[in-house]
Amino acid sequence: MSIRSFFLVILIIIRAVVSAAAAQDASQPAGQSQIGYKSAANAEQKKTLLLKDFQPVSMLHTEAHSVDRAKYYVIDVHNHTNDAMRIEEHLPPERVIEIMNNTNVKTVVILTGMWGDKLQRVIDEMVKPYPGRFIVFSQIDWSKIDDPNFSQEMVSQLDDAVARGARGLKQLKDLGLNIHDKTGKLVAVDDPRLDPIWEECGRLSIPVAIHVTDPEAFFHPVDNSNERYEELTEHPDWSFYGPQFPSKESTLAARDRMFAKHPHTTFVALHMANWPENLDYVSHLLDTLPNVMVEFGAREAELGRQPRHAREFFLKYQDRIMFGTDNGMDEAMYRNHFRWLETGDEYFDYWGYPGQGRWKIYGMELPDGVLEKIYHKNAERMFGQFRGAEHGKGK
Repeated sequence: MSIRSFFLVILIIIRAVVSAAAAQDASQPAGQSQIGYKSAANAEQKKTLLLKDFQPVSMLHTEAHSVDRAKYYVIDVHNHTNDAMRIEEHLPPERVIEIMNNTNVKTVVILTGMWGDKLQRVIDEMVKPYPGRFIVFSQIDWSKIDDPNFSQEMVSQLDDAVARGARGLKQLKDLGLNIHDKTGKLVAVDDPRLDPIWEECGRLSIPVAIHVTDPEAFFHPVDNSNERYEELTEHPDWSFYGPQFPSKESTLAARDRMFAKHPHTTFVALHMANWPENLDYVSHLLDTLPNVMVEFGAREAELGRQPRHAREFFLKYQDRIMFGTDNGMDEAMYRNHFRWLETGDEYFDYWGYPGQGRWKIYGMELPDGVLEKIYHKNAERMFGQFRGAEHGKGK
């Protein structure tokens, strides 16, 4: 073949390819380009959707099981319904009972009952009219921290609360973070002025439900690397990042020293000891201190995203974990928790999603025996230790 003939063949091939491409383009609807494999040149500039408006719908096809009523009756050890501090919106007591009956919740523990007349109002509204359905806890009056006899005043206040009907003491997260005495000194969790209070709880055999620190992300900068950015933007006062606050680790260490100092007092380290992101730490705490119990109020999101590790933890410490919600009163809220504990469902919303972070959770499908302990047996064992306000007087 001559050189001229060779080039003529090449030209014919090129024309054929071009014609075929043109024919393909002509077969596509007007304005539709070819499918490509590279990012659009202006892709980054077009990513302008606000985070608050991003609500993706999962395309995952999985089984979904509805659990309308808990398999075993429930004692919710972490709630604030109709409390003295009005943390939650007040509901007619009849509506609260209806929610409980509809979901197989036998008893709700109202943690923030305060003291004196305010405590009495909660007892009169919720405890007395509904025997066995509500338990109320008292609290410490921090306005008296600078009184010379603060410790004894609080012991007397606690004795009065128990005589009225309180069955535990609740401490909010302000201890160790923003309670100061008149000198400006931060009151530490293991402050010796508190020792007589913890000891009195042990004498009465009433539990101390204590909230110390908060999620780990709350102690980090509120920036684009913080997994709770939206939550902290909505609640800036929940951020404890900065030199004005002690570290999470040092505050928890003070709490754990206090636990160890009072071995005859039962402490409920709320929110899964407030480090569910670090279950190895919680395991060590429970292994080291037999007087500590935990519950998972408002930490379903943290635990549900680590189903294998969490399930192993729940199986190992099945005698030390109690059911708690810290999410008001709502049938759907309880049913979401039952689904997480009882089923093996995958990739579903935790209650309040995406308020605590943009991730999904997975069910643990706990065995019946474990469920029964967590739902009510462990709490019944703890509250069954109560010996009465007069026990040990004068000893």
